[in-house]
Amino acid sequence: MTEGNFRRMDPIGASCLSLFKPATDNSIDAAEEKFKDTKDEGLRVMIASCHSLSKYEGKSLKNVLPQILASLLAASFHIGNGISLAYSAVLISQLAEPDSPIKSTKIQNSWMASVLIVVIPPASIFSGIIMDNLGRLNCIKIAGIPGVVGWSMIALANNVTTIIIGRLLVGISSAWGTSPGIVYITEIASSNLRMSLMAIAPAYVSLGMVLTYLGGWYLHWRTLAWVCNVFIIVPCLVCIIIHESPSWLILKGKYEQAKKSLEWIHKYQKPPGEQETFADLQYKILHEEQQKKKEEQEKQKNQKGVKFIIQEFLKPTGWKPLVILTGLFFFQHFSGIYITMFYSISFIQEAGSSINGYLASILIGVVRLIMSMMSIYILKRFHRRSLIFISSGLMALSMFIAGLWTMWIQEGTTNLKWIPVAALLFYVVASTVGLLPIPNMLIAELFPLEIRGIGYSISYSLCCILMFIALQSYYGMSDFFGGASNLQWFFAIVCLGGAVYSYIFLPETFGMKLADITDYFKTQFVYIGHSHKKMGTESEAQEKMLKDSANNNGKIPQTV
Repeated sequence: MTEGNFRRMDPIGASCLSLFKPATDNSIDAAEEKFKDTKDEGLRVMIASCHSLSKYEGKSLKNVLPQILASLLAASFHIGNGISLAYSAVLISQLAEPDSPIKSTKIQNSWMASVLIVVIPPASIFSGIIMDNLGRLNCIKIAGIPGVVGWSMIALANNVTTIIIGRLLVGISSAWGTSPGIVYITEIASSNLRMSLMAIAPAYVSLGMVLTYLGGWYLHWRTLAWVCNVFIIVPCLVCIIIHESPSWLILKGKYEQAKKSLEWIHKYQKPPGEQETFADLQYKILHEEQQKKKEEQEKQKNQKGVKFIIQEFLKPTGWKPLVILTGLFFFQHFSGIYITMFYSISFIQEAGSSINGYLASILIGVVRLIMSMMSIYILKRFHRRSLIFISSGLMALSMFIAGLWTMWIQEGTTNLKWIPVAALLFYVVASTVGLLPIPNMLIAELFPLEIRGIGYSISYSLCCILMFIALQSYYGMSDFFGGASNLQWFFAIVCLGGAVYSYIFLPETFGMKLADITDYFKTQFVYIGHSHKKMGTESEAQEKMLKDSANNNGKIPQTV
């Protein structure tokens, strides 16, 4: 880390909480006393900022209530996303009933399930253009248009083709409505709340899935499609009562609106007797950051063309993360995680379980909802390699048991027909702590800064393509392997393969500096035998920086 980079650190996001632990008034006063004679202006400004901001850091719920409210409302479109993911399970199951006026083939079923995924990469790129030009909340409002049209087409459909087109529009709506919600939360949330507030999104997705399975148990698929419009329209309406992202407003030169937005978000964070509000401090910092970003973009815009990107991906730091992530996505999608989600009712019925397919899907959805909230704590505490290894192993065991009992049920040698569902519930629990969330989290960590944005886009697109192939091939794999039990054993083998693959190739990134992760790929590809101690943590780097600074009369070392 250079001296210039150190000076650009956000006092709110990093300095106060990371460099002086615990971040209390006493510890900051001690730091100020320790470095009072420093000649480094950046360090003095940083400590002064910490001292000022510490007065505003309240621990009561009231202080952060606007942030929580805004995040809950901005992320509410994710409920509709969960509904759209689970709807294919209800739709395919009801179309297969004898009295259904619309009949579908296996190929049409696979398209109804997977068309939602294939449109996500291009739709996400377009949503980025919309949110950057029109605003985060306006993008969510615009997303309601294809959503309502899509669900209405499904509800009024007289053939499978119309349903597939409606599903495609719903997929576009999901991409346009969910991405800006995450960006909005990232930009308004305090650093110590950001991860927790971003976890609202996957919890909403799980909630939407539970509501869909529950609705499908009682409602006809047409009626359910009309009801789904509610979860498109309401998120668009609630965006009217919250303020736009201050960062975006400042970027667009809308300074008065940015001040009003910050005043609303931080309206309870003004200690008695202070002239300057927390919103005022935030405004100054955001304004300065935006000016620096503009200057950096002007310097770099002629340096990062297509040739530069290709050259960076040909380096070990570019192609190695891409290869590792592609393999990880393969094991993620062909382990059955999303297949059991999109085809849950049919999947359970084919297993011969005595439990109603809708009830079993509801139970799976509830378990996924609970585990998505618990995983916030788990992912913050445990190493990622270990979580993926344990997760994949337990998933393999669960699928093996499910396949074994499915075979015995079909042969008529057992009356314990509830065990496949119990095994699937345990499979869902195991997936949510490792193989389901971690591969997507790694995208932003493994690539170097120079190509992190394009690397994320390419990896996410490959992830969607592999998911699309897995969903498309469900019926083909079932026929090829000769039924549900053998298919479940195939999923178990893939899960074991994922455990072995991650053990061999996946580097541990938990608590690691991004620079050290990049350095690792310069010389390493196979992780076995690599010393974990070689990769320092961010907190170790910060402590070393302050220690070196003290030894050099407050001067920040040029590199860490």
